Amino acid sequence: MNSTETLSADVGVVQRCSALGVPRSTLYSQRHRKENPTEPKQRPASPRALSPDERNAVLEIAHSERFIDTSPAEICATLIDENTYFCSERTMYRILASQGETKERRNQRRHPIYKKPELLATAPNQVWSWDITKLKGPVKWTYYYLYVILDIYSRYVPGWLLASRESTALAKRFISDTCEKQQIKPGQLIIHSDRGPSMASKGVAQLLADLGTTKSHSRPHVSNDNPYSESHFKTMKYRPEFPERFGSQEDGRTFCCPFFNWYNTQHRHGGIAMLTPENVHYGDSNGILRLRHEQMLIAYQNHPERFVNGPPELQKLRQAVWINPPDPINESQQKEV
Repeated sequence: MNSTETLSADVGVVQRCSALGVPRSTLYSQRHRKENPTEPKQRPASPRALSPDERNAVLEIAHSERFIDTSPAEICATLIDENTYFCSERTMYRILASQGETKERRNQRRHPIYKKPELLATAPNQVWSWDITKLKGPVKWTYYYLYVILDIYSRYVPGWLLASRESTALAKRFISDTCEKQQIKPGQLIIHSDRGPSMASKGVAQLLADLGTTKSHSRPHVSNDNPYSESHFKTMKYRPEFPERFGSQEDGRTFCCPFFNWYNTQHRHGGIAMLTPENVHYGDSNGILRLRHEQMLIAYQNHPERFVNGPPELQKLRQAVWINPPDPINESQQKEV
């Protein structure tokens, strides 16, 4: 705009605006504002607007105990049925919006905020994860229920149970027997599960309290709060011998007995340095890893050129196994601590 004004006075307004691509009305408007600086004018109130007293009356009605949980549409309809009219529904919305009150006005259920479970295991029998999965029965809509407890540090299955139903009584007996078999002491163990009917039942909670065992639950509708049990069930159901359906409960036990024996004693797990769960659970892991390392050193001495990354290092188990590890603390937070 300044370029338009600074062009030679010999050039007309039309030519100047055309050369710079500026509408003439814009140029004249700018000139007028510079020559007549004034405060912006207030928009006049509409003659149809409610008076301040009428607006206050509408707010009092909306805030009254009778209508405090009622939408403006219902308020207007109710008052009209009673031969009373204050304003239209849209006007009531505008008045409420000016007070910041256009959100949901009715009482709503407030879902509790569930804390993310953060569980740490540094040795076997510190944190167990348990869950129940369905196994298809001989015909459609028939199932058998497989209860499985898994130690998250060693991936060992200390107990399992196949039943025809899911019940709190069976869950209590199952957990109690497994704790007794593993000689769990009060205050030693945390048992984590999702929020299924048996897991969240009052009977199981009372049993865990009697055993001196801490209970932990996944957050609702969060699929990764119980990852170890879910991974174990996937390993089981992807086995080539896992059938499409089980002919009977006894047929299910015929599959489960050799499977859990294989899983605990033969399955080499990637999460525990390709050891078997039994090796880790009963403390044989360090000796096995040292023997592996000695064999690798012999292989290195015979053919060092084949080890492009240098001499093999002693493989170690992870010192800590987490369900939902905490977020790392940044440097500024560490300084404040």
